[in-house]
Amino acid sequence: MVRSTGSWYDVRTDDGQLFACKVKGNFRLRGIRSTNPVAVGDRVEITPTAVPDRTPSTTPDRQTATTPDGSPSGLPAFITEIHDRRNYIIRRASNLSKQSHIIAANVDLACLIVTIAHPETATTFIDRFLASAEAYRVPVALIFNKTDLYDADERRYLNAVMALYRHLDYPCFAVSAETGEGIMGTGPEDALLPYLLGKTTLFSGNSGVGKSTLLNRLVPEARAKIAPLSEAHDQGQHTTTFSEMYDLAGGGAIIDTPGIRGFGTFDFGREEVSHYFREIFAIGRDCRFSNCTHTHEPGCAVLQALDNHEIAESRYRSYLSMLEDEDESKYREKF
Repeated sequence: MVRSTGSWYDVRTDDGQLFACKVKGNFRLRGIRSTNPVAVGDRVEITPTAVPDRTPSTTPDRQTATTPDGSPSGLPAFITEIHDRRNYIIRRASNLSKQSHIIAANVDLACLIVTIAHPETATTFIDRFLASAEAYRVPVALIFNKTDLYDADERRYLNAVMALYRHLDYPCFAVSAETGEGIMGTGPEDALLPYLLGKTTLFSGNSGVGKSTLLNRLVPEARAKIAPLSEAHDQGQHTTTFSEMYDLAGGGAIIDTPGIRGFGTFDFGREEVSHYFREIFAIGRDCRFSNCTHTHEPGCAVLQALDNHEIAESRYRSYLSMLEDEDESKYREKF
């Protein structure tokens, strides 16, 4: 599945045909606790309908080939089955429904696009995304965008944040989607594009971090809409409304997704949270108690490491915030 509008789904078959699909009526009744039972990246079975219930668009540009209600282009069909997913990225739905929202499925890499200013991405948001990716076995890279806008102090902070996550073995790239800095290069170790080639990659991040600009730099034919930051709040405006997959010219694909303001974790038990923070999990093996929550217990190796500055305070604060996710309303805060 290569595009989702929420009610319509573009499905591209192995022979390249594009079908505009609806979900079969009883499909949603199978106990799927998700606001979107089908996600971009899913492999599905479809059954073409005998009589089209609308006239498919013939516009060759799939980005604009939609009806007024946002329905996708292509021949009409029904999605009848989803193949087993090898992984997915998921977050708590934004409607207090105790449901999940699947951002994308069957990805080789998830790239979180962040900015340390204009607007600032909270480290708690970064850590929540990383923890969810760890939980669902999705490799992650961090893309620090808008380097062309940073002054000397912001550059120093950028280098410090990148050093923190590189120390945890998360690949980090400093780029400017506006100027092209850090994007092209000869190998995956020194530039973003070579690192992405051959992979199906999810792009995610807060509104305003430049996902659409970066997508247009990597896939010029995408022609994704862009908008300036709100002058009043230095925050982004939603320009991407649908999730969509775009092919990279050199091989691989990018799944572009709407910007998100918060990242509520889904179905994490308190005893599991530490497993998804690499350094806390590793150090926590030395705790006196096997069920240590790393908050108050005597003989806690994590608290000792925190005192010794072996664990970053920002990471520990993120860990504590996720322990409190039983409170269903708190995930709506700006993480």
